[in-house]
Amino acid sequence: MPLEVQFALKRNPLYIKYLRENNIWYKRLIRDPSQFKNFHEEMRIKYKLRPSDKINKVIDTMNLVSNLFSSMV
Repeated sequence: MPLEVQFALKRNPLYIKYLRENNIWYKRLIRDPSQFKNFHEEMRIKYKLRPSDKINKVIDTMNLVSNLFSSMV
C-alpha cells in the first residue's frame, strides 16, 4: 500500500474504524490503491457524513421539535 494512502488512513480515525469493521478493504487497498476514493465514499455513506445526510438530519430534528411543540399545545 502506498505511503500516501497509509498516511491518509492514519490521519482520520473514522477511516481506521471503518477498516476494522470492514476488513475486506485492507485487501482491496493493498491490491489497488486507486480504490481509496471508493473506500472514502463508502465510509461517508455508512457513517452518514454526506451533505444530504446532514440536511436530512436537520429536517428530522426540526420535525421532532415541531411535533413536540404541537403536542404541548
